[in-house]
Amino acid sequence: MEGTAPGPGGVPGRPYEQHAPLHGYDAAAAERWAPEPDKRPGRTAFQRDRARVLHSAALRRLAGKTQVVTPGSTGSVWDASPRTRLTHSLECAQVGRELGAALGCDPDLVEAACLSHDLGHPPFGHNGEQALNEFAEDCGGFEGNAQSLRLLTRLEPKRFVPDPGTGALGGLVAVGLNLTRAALDAATKYPWPRGARPGDPASPKFGAYEDDRPVFDWVREGAPGPRACFEAQVMDWSDDVAYSVHDVEDGLHAGHVDPRALRDGPERQEIFAVARDRYVPADTDPAELAEALDRLLAQDWWPHAYDGSALAQARLKDATSQLIGRFCLAAEGATRAAYGSGRLTRYAAELVVPRGTRLECAVLKALADRYVMQRAEQERLRADQRIVVAETAEALTTRAPEGLDPQFRALFEEAADDRARKRTVVDQIASLTDAAARSLHARLTGRV
Repeated sequence: MEGTAPGPGGVPGRPYEQHAPLHGYDAAAAERWAPEPDKRPGRTAFQRDRARVLHSAALRRLAGKTQVVTPGSTGSVWDASPRTRLTHSLECAQVGRELGAALGCDPDLVEAACLSHDLGHPPFGHNGEQALNEFAEDCGGFEGNAQSLRLLTRLEPKRFVPDPGTGALGGLVAVGLNLTRAALDAATKYPWPRGARPGDPASPKFGAYEDDRPVFDWVREGAPGPRACFEAQVMDWSDDVAYSVHDVEDGLHAGHVDPRALRDGPERQEIFAVARDRYVPADTDPAELAEALDRLLAQDWWPHAYDGSALAQARLKDATSQLIGRFCLAAEGATRAAYGSGRLTRYAAELVVPRGTRLECAVLKALADRYVMQRAEQERLRADQRIVVAETAEALTTRAPEGLDPQFRALFEEAADDRARKRTVVDQIASLTDAAARSLHARLTGRV
């Protein structure tokens, strides 16, 4: 079945093929920046979105980006294949798909958002993000979530359309994966540009660079101010659940976390201090955090010891499943209590997560932070990683366009000014895996 739609980035009157109906979503939610025909009738627009993200090169690259434990690193229990950003994204997607479906969201839409949420993640995680932000300060900064939007709408080589500024016979312009408005909105954790976070304009968290404002504004058409859509809130909580639970699991499996320490007074106070510094409001009563941790320790399935045996691994895996179920069911129940049993989509509701559940999740984050991220060897590694990113950025800037990959070299040569050219250098570095960043650094500096 065919129709016509102008589309903000397409040619007026261009034919497109309508998808299978979407329950709970209007035509604006399924609109794409550039209208295009479907290759296989019968799919929904959101099934198509999910497929595009799943087959993207950007998602595959996450396999080479560390989550918590570096592959091949040693501990009391050696693990050659710990979680990566890719496996985390897959696990987040599974959690989000089921939670979203239970609340009435389109499951393919939520899964696409969860698969997309870390695509803009640079090499070396938040450490690389910090180094890139410092380098990019004079061209708009760097933020992994804003980079994800840029990648989805511009950088990922999937769809090119005639440039509306030059007419149908002019050049072509990239529109990235050309996902639907709802999918891009669902992947937007921070729906505001740099410096516009409500109540905290100095926050380093934002969802769009200034030169990506046209597509960002299009995505946010009809949004009630700087508020994340319901699917994005489900994605965000699924991310929190997945990484808080699995980071602790990986820390135990690698021998970095000793479960017995969680009953030691001084050790507990250190965990609570980390939680108040990074994961909960600073004025949170430590007694509340202690109650949250004790609730978890009191569960029959909580792993009070871990020796790496098959039985211990099975018990640990059961504990992760129990925790995920606990956190998701709490959010589902509280949200249903507030909004009823109907289909909840887009801006019709807010995800409700009980305070006690958020504190339990925060304690797990702090636990992994304290025993895994804050190890002395990790700080030495992070310092080295920042040097790799900073020196690679400076070397590429000096040598560009030579040294840039063909895709980014073309963007560099087409850039209108130095600010845009610097952004292209940032784009290339952000696309690198951990190993590729080290390899490029060694090639550019002559150091191994």
